Amino acid sequence: MSVSKKRTVSSTERDFYKHWTEVKLRYSDTDRQGHVNNVIFCTMYESGRCEFLFDSSESIAGEQFAFVIVKLNLDFLAEMNYPGTVKIGSRITARGNSSFTVSQALFQNDKCCSTAESVIVLTDKESKRSCPLTETVLDRLNSIS
Repeated sequence: MSVSKKRTVSSTERDFYKHWTEVKLRYSDTDRQGHVNNVIFCTMYESGRCEFLFDSSESIAGEQFAFVIVKLNLDFLAEMNYPGTVKIGSRITARGNSSFTVSQALFQNDKCCSTAESVIVLTDKESKRSCPLTETVLDRLNSIS
């Protein structure tokens, strides 16, 4: 009897991600070498995170809480060029009591150009200390896990 092996999907593949954001590149995103500047990669990742961490203009954290990035790892895999669009894939890959990990990737013309992983902590705005993830936050995170 043969046992089928489930294929593991890599973070450089589109199928890995549950949430998508599309960003149109601007000429001002390029540097002297004619490709998209590395700082813009971070800005795109932020756009992807904000897309699911905010409803309209309000944070899903609520009025008394704030999200703080405590760790960001980014890998540059290929250059991106203007003009065009970039698709940002996001997925929650881990959850703790007060934190969660977001895995993301940037795709231009279906090619993975970068991957990133960020750890985000929910904090109390007044005390500046971490606090347990709220039900609202957990519900959103579960929808893109």
